[in-house]
Amino acid sequence: MKVLTLFAVLILASSPALARKSCDELKAEIDAKIKARGVQSYTLEVVSGDAKDGKVVGSCDGGTKKIVYKRG
Repeated sequence: MKVLTLFAVLILASSPALARKSCDELKAEIDAKIKARGVQSYTLEVVSGDAKDGKVVGSCDGGTKKIVYKRG
């Protein structure tokens, strides 16, 4: 039983869903992915709450803030 519990704890600890990134770090990662696809004219913006303009491409700070992508 102890082995099973230890295994479950290790799996949960390594889960990417539990890893929290700062908004700046996540925004930089998303920015790099967009640039790698050759997109040149866009903006990424960190907003709090529900985003009305643009497409939500990520969330940070425990889901309280969103990263919004806008073309142009």
